[in-house]
Amino acid sequence: MFDPSSAPEDGCPFCEIADHFPPYDPLSPPSDPVPASTTTGSARHAPATFIVLSTPTVVAFLDIMPLSAGHVLVCPRRHRPKLTDATPGEARALGEQVRALSSAVARATGVDDWNVVQNNGAAAAQVVPHLHYHIIPRPEIRASGRLSSSFTMFGRGQREELDDVEGERLAAEIRKCVAEVLREDVETEPKAKL
Repeated sequence: MFDPSSAPEDGCPFCEIADHFPPYDPLSPPSDPVPASTTTGSARHAPATFIVLSTPTVVAFLDIMPLSAGHVLVCPRRHRPKLTDATPGEARALGEQVRALSSAVARATGVDDWNVVQNNGAAAAQVVPHLHYHIIPRPEIRASGRLSSSFTMFGRGQREELDDVEGERLAAEIRKCVAEVLREDVETEPKAKL
């Protein structure tokens, strides 16, 4: 039976990204910019997208208006507006990849403190109505030494557009670190799923 919530949503930027970037083997990621598919999706594709992981179920990419360097968005490939719309398999895959990506982002940025944020609905500050997790490195807290001080939380503070050159450099480094993390997972837990 056709599930209308799984079809790409017209105008959804995350559906467009999922449509344009086919899966690749995360253990052998491309070192160059991840190429967009020429056979799927619409002809329109802007702004630039910096893919850090692309599996049959999950796609992850750098936020174009990051709160800090390495701010990554992780979402299901299929259109799911909220966490409760994800299938159990999608939820498991998202959880596995959020964990692996958190480790990879920490390695790539050198920042060992981060937030994982997931909002559901407009009243909860969800801007794009496609389920996604934010992995947000928090270097300013770690560097300040004021761990008990209040700090700018998700969605507030100065945000600048991601520079294309820096975005591609950082995305390539995160892809490399994802492969390292996943190889370590296979070594420590031979039945780990990718």
